[in-house]
Order: sequence, then structure tokens, then C-alpha cells
Amino acid sequence: MKRIAIQGIKGSFHDIAAHHFFENEEVELVCCDTFEEMFAKLKGQKDMLGLMAIENTIAGSLLHNYELLRDSGMTIVGEHKLRISHSIMCLPNESWEDLTEVNSHPVALMQCRQFLTKHPGLKVVEVVDTAGAAADISREQRHGHAAICHRDAAKIYNMKVLQEGIETNKHNFTRFLVLAHPERATAIRNTRPINKASLVFTLPHEEGSLSAILSVLSFYKLNLTKIQSLPIIGQEWQYMFYIDLSFNEEKRYRQALNAISPLTRELKQLGIYEDGKQTI
Repeated sequence: MKRIAIQGIKGSFHDIAAHHFFENEEVELVCCDTFEEMFAKLKGQKDMLGLMAIENTIAGSLLHNYELLRDSGMTIVGEHKLRISHSIMCLPNESWEDLTEVNSHPVALMQCRQFLTKHPGLKVVEVVDTAGAAADISREQRHGHAAICHRDAAKIYNMKVLQEGIETNKHNFTRFLVLAHPERATAIRNTRPINKASLVFTLPHEEGSLSAILSVLSFYKLNLTKIQSLPIIGQEWQYMFYIDLSFNEEKRYRQALNAISPLTRELKQLGIYEDGKQTI
């Protein structure tokens, strides 16, 4: 059995992504209120894995999660890209006419903005978790309240789905990273092919420093699939660069890594892993 720490509860998108990634495997969820709590559990228990959202095709990158990952010492060992589809649900004996308030995570509410504008009579209230909204309404029997979350939460928390697919953009995916303690990373990697890497580095504050890195990556025919910059606190107008690379040959990737290392002030490999599947 694999123990997986996630932010959120059963029925959340983290739960669904974990079961997709570890398909046909027995999974025990360790549910955490925050990503900080998740990383604390990972540090304390080396046999535990973690699964964390890192970016969304509509909302963009979860910038704070990049910082938590860099500081944690954990290693990326996999990823999964999950189609995000939202449903609105209420207590079993209620209907549209009974609703006065809708609860969900602020990102989910933003992703359903067009739907919500068609229901101006609903008071919109932000909460910390999508599935948690359904769980709270069910447990406390909050009459007149609805939750926006994944349809699977309705079965778990005895709610009634009123409408599925209420997200504005149907091409809405979230990318999740699978994390492990470095001592476990090699064993997990050996079970899957390796064709992607994530790095973070800082550069000298000099003209052309970033273009020099990109030129090396191009020379070794690596595909730069993402670049994200974050400011370095206390060093005005200087940045950390997070990049994702895909490749066909790990040897060529290693050669490129050795080539760019002297060009950086600091370079850290966050993980090497298999380019993740995309599920709907």
C-alpha cells in the first residue's frame, strides 16, 4: 500500500489525481489542511509520498508551491495532468429553488464565473477546499447551501448533483507533482521511464546570462516546456528561474546539465521523472 499525503480531503481533485497516477494500486490518503502541513508530514515520514498541484492551464502557476518544494528537500518522481470539471451539488432533499449560497475554493469559483453570473441570487462564499465545502454542508445540514466541486464528492458526502460541467473553459487541466524523500526516489524512478526534468537556478546579474542557458539547452536538443521566474527576496530585481525540460535521451540531458552548471550561480535539480499522462 502507498501512503500519499495531499492537501484536501477525500473527493478533492488531489484525491482523484492520486488515484489516477497510482492506478490499480492500493492507496491510503493522508489528508492535510495546507501544503505546509503536507510537507511537514513528508519530512517526518520517509516512506510517505506526496501529491501537489503546481499549475493550472487557466489560473497559472501556484507560485508558493514552487517555494515550498525548493525548500523542502523533496524530489519530484512523477506528474499527472487532470481535467478539472466542476459540478454544483446540494443536500438530497433540496433543489435550485431552495439555494441561497454557494461555497467553494476561490480558484474553482473563478473557473465557474460564467455559470455563477447566470445565478445572481446565489451568495458566493470562498472556503479552503472544494470537497470540503460539500463535506461541511452535509455534516452540518446547511439548508440552502450548495457546493462546487468534483462530482465524485456527491457520493462520498451524500449530496445531490444539480448540474455537471459548469466550468467556463472545458480545456481546464491541473498539473500535479508526485513527491518523495530523496532516499526513496531512485526506487520509484526505476519503475517508470525517465524523459522529463525540473530545475531551479539563479544567474549572475549580467547581460545575456539567461540567453546563454537557453542556447546550451537548444544545442543539446532539449525541449523547454516551461519557464517560471520568482523574485529573490532581499535581492531587488534578481530572480530564481524554474524550468521544465523534456528529452529523449537521459545521457544528453546529463551533458546539458553539466554544461549549464558553470553558467549559473546556483543550480538544483528538483527531479527527473516521466512526462505525465493526461486524463479527463
